Amino acid sequence: MGRFIAHALSVTALMIGGGSLIVFGIFIFRGPFYIVDLELNQAGILAVDAGLSLLFFIQHSWMIRQTTRQKIIQILPPAYYNAFYAVSSGLVLLAVVGLWQTSGDVLFSASGLLYWLLRALFLLAVGGFIWSRRSLGHFDPFGTKSVRAYLRHKKPAAMPLTIKGAYQWMRHPLYFFALIMIWASPHLTADRLLLNLLWTVWIFLGAHLEEKDLINSFGDQYRKYQDRVPMILPLKNFKRLL
Repeated sequence: MGRFIAHALSVTALMIGGGSLIVFGIFIFRGPFYIVDLELNQAGILAVDAGLSLLFFIQHSWMIRQTTRQKIIQILPPAYYNAFYAVSSGLVLLAVVGLWQTSGDVLFSASGLLYWLLRALFLLAVGGFIWSRRSLGHFDPFGTKSVRAYLRHKKPAAMPLTIKGAYQWMRHPLYFFALIMIWASPHLTADRLLLNLLWTVWIFLGAHLEEKDLINSFGDQYRKYQDRVPMILPLKNFKRLL
């Protein structure tokens, strides 16, 4: 029974965690899916969308903290935590996409060459996101490797500090390319502008919080990395090339 639960959790984490990221990528590329229409006025629409965004921010940031992890692994085996986190975050992200309300008021709409440039920029950012993920090597975003190691009665490999590939240019390249994807939209409505602004602020705040955990994990090694490589925007490295 324990092995069945472990396998089921691993598959669910991969499907919901990975699937929610794909769905969210489509959402920010093409716009809302119009699944649920609450028939609200402009203020109500923006309030609901802001609430959905904050729900995801709170859940994601709360569960990523080490203090939260220590509390939950008193109930779940530690090897299950990352998979449980992936399922929880995936469900909330799907709720954001499914319940998102659109204002309909277009603030900006690109056409012609600019439209296609923005579309190309989005696809380049997707490529950069995949490159950044591959740079991490044995990174286990959905917790499946930890669960498999647990079933084999082995300890999962510790995640080393990665300073290669995209991580030679910036300390958080996944966030950098996510920001490009968020902003590379040819159509800007009031609700999309709200999403862009809220998620940009959250990404920068989240990166600062993550830095504290990384310093706790890697100490002076990470501090030296901070001195050499910018956090999200690789402007310092571009200047060196010029």
